[in-house]
Amino acid sequence: MDFTAKVRLPATRSGTLRPPGFVPNGEFAARRTFLKGSASVLLMSGFGSVLLSACGGGGLSSDLPDTPRLASVDNFRDIGGAGGGYQTVDGRQVRRGMFYRSNALTLSAADKAVIDTLNIGTVYDLRTPGEVARTGDVMPAGAVYVNINVTGESDNLVPPAEMPSGAIEWMEGAERAYVTGAAQRAGYGAVLNQLANTPGVQLVHSSAGKDRTGWVAALLLSIANVPLDVIVQDYLLTNTYSAGSINAQVAAVQTQSGAAAATLDAPLYSVQESFLQAGFDQVQSSYGTMSSYLTVGLGLSQATIDALHDRLVI
Repeated sequence: MDFTAKVRLPATRSGTLRPPGFVPNGEFAARRTFLKGSASVLLMSGFGSVLLSACGGGGLSSDLPDTPRLASVDNFRDIGGAGGGYQTVDGRQVRRGMFYRSNALTLSAADKAVIDTLNIGTVYDLRTPGEVARTGDVMPAGAVYVNINVTGESDNLVPPAEMPSGAIEWMEGAERAYVTGAAQRAGYGAVLNQLANTPGVQLVHSSAGKDRTGWVAALLLSIANVPLDVIVQDYLLTNTYSAGSINAQVAAVQTQSGAAAATLDAPLYSVQESFLQAGFDQVQSSYGTMSSYLTVGLGLSQATIDALHDRLVI
């Protein structure tokens, strides 16, 4: 949900806001092996022979300089990883400098000068209209702006002040809704279609760059056949990149509402493995395989998936 610290909803609204597709976490405990027990969600699904075809062109990712760290946009990073790029299960490499991810583009002048050197051609903003109205993007030079509201909401949902199931289960429910919700499936399908068919370097972001953007990154790395433990590690990097802002948001809640509230709310501002796990659990529960989710759930053609793979992998 990409939460930022804000005033909590009054207790009288408790229990009225749950993410679409909310399911108690216990029902998915038996499916944990879907994420941890397989080398690749796509290899296990039967797409292997198609997606492992050779892709053309492009220099080695190791030829690129390190992705810059941006103080004003702390969760800005390369979806392809660092160094030479993430390794795939078939011994290939994810291309760096193709797809970036970040939190909202509240760029300082100095950071804008840095990001302008990356030649980003298109920025995909996954936020709701309410979020966009409150915090507009500072666009990289020459980039085209595209807003795809992947949740279909008018504004970002805020959990009620009292959550019997807790913040962790709220976040897991939101992740499952990325798979089950009609608006979410349409939104993520549109994002992946555009990433496949739009030329040039592209950037995807949401408010904190961790949940909605994290799901896009996980899907792209899955299509690239990156090992699932690496996908999880990449997802958890938000807690390193955004440590300062996460701590500041938790501290703001503590100042406003006390230490107990801060402890309860802390999971809203970071990421945990169980959040991503819940999404992959729901893929298995609803579609059986990742390939079925991509084609049936998101409406992607095999040609689109092939195009994404070719853009992702050296």
